[in-house]
Amino acid sequence: MAAMKSLSVLAALLTWANALDNGVGRLPAMGYDTFNAFSCDYTATSVLGQAMAMQQRGLVDAGYNILILDDCYALRNRSANGSMVADPSKFPSGIPAFSKQVNELGIKLAAYGDNGYETCAGYPGSYGRELQDLETWHSWGMSYLKYDNCYIPSDNITQKGEYGRYTRMADAIAQFAAKTGESPFLFSLCEWGWNQPWVWGKKLSQSWRIDGDIKPYWSAIAAIIDQVSFQYWSSDFYGHNDMDILEVGNTGQGSPPGNLTYEESKSHFTAWALMKSPLIIGTDLSNATDETFEILGNLDLIKINQDPNSGESISPFRWGVGADYVSDPNHPAEYWSGNSSYGVVFMILNSQDTNATMKFNLTESWAIQAGRQYSVYDMWQHKETGIAVRNMTFDLPPHGVAALLLNDAGPEPSYLNGSCALYYQCAFPNGTYISN
Repeated sequence: MAAMKSLSVLAALLTWANALDNGVGRLPAMGYDTFNAFSCDYTATSVLGQAMAMQQRGLVDAGYNILILDDCYALRNRSANGSMVADPSKFPSGIPAFSKQVNELGIKLAAYGDNGYETCAGYPGSYGRELQDLETWHSWGMSYLKYDNCYIPSDNITQKGEYGRYTRMADAIAQFAAKTGESPFLFSLCEWGWNQPWVWGKKLSQSWRIDGDIKPYWSAIAAIIDQVSFQYWSSDFYGHNDMDILEVGNTGQGSPPGNLTYEESKSHFTAWALMKSPLIIGTDLSNATDETFEILGNLDLIKINQDPNSGESISPFRWGVGADYVSDPNHPAEYWSGNSSYGVVFMILNSQDTNATMKFNLTESWAIQAGRQYSVYDMWQHKETGIAVRNMTFDLPPHGVAALLLNDAGPEPSYLNGSCALYYQCAFPNGTYISN
């Protein structure tokens, strides 16, 4: 009987671990969201300007193909039949017409909704009207839903936790897809990390926010990287930790204006890409610098984020400044690695406020084969930079990053005499330890 119970528990755990595979969202989403750049202050004209910049500057070709109308696109009151109504002052030709304009640029419009009575800015929420709102968004040419968590009904009404409340929309999405015969809406949970969505979010959705709203400051970026160092394991095909909208480009502008340096912006984008977060742009591209487009359009990093054969995030193999496995929002893990279709991935992050010399042994990464040397490709320089033998050492500026791809380049050089890269428990056949 005890054995039967153990098997039942194991089966339940395996079922819980499986991601929702309903045909959409296998890879992290890529696109644009209006919130960080404009908050509620946007119109069809300003948003179309973003779509045009995405198309003209190569971001659509790079894979950014959705445009999320975040909060504030509707009137505060529903129509007589209970449907949401687009704000005619923002969309004078209507959202369906605007959607067609965006489609012509290779981009698909995406929806924002809320799990409660109202959105966070006080516009109509979808609680109790899930199917009706899906119908409206579908009629506007949308098939992606970012779903927020403000003004939720009281406990005695829902009698459910976060998982149960978000199940309402997940069920409605499945029901609507069955009704229309079309692919389901891609479902992006925006519940700020409440109730550990990295555990259950993959049962209902394709991505889940792991924390509150991002801010365009290094302290906020570092804190998110620290948090995901304990949750990286939950990202894989069809289910992704959402580290929130990118703040790249919001230095001196945005809502609120930010102060990220060029190096910090590179580190920000590198972490989001290699940890398989959705890559959602959140800056005013109509006045973006060449550096902003350079960072957002880094094809070497994007191809890792969008790897068709490897869905896992990189993971920390050493913390660096802080003690391993101890949370420090100012000094997150600095040494990360993982596998990809293109080689072994390394991200080395300088969390310090000064220049730092970073050093690691290749075999600290689980994906490296001992006794081999590796060619090194720098994903920011976009070129091969040499051969790595056992160790790598380099200098990084404050809050700077190195993003590397290593590929096998044959056996280690003979001058190493068959010694071991690490001291621990390495021995000759006669049983004596090898001293490195």
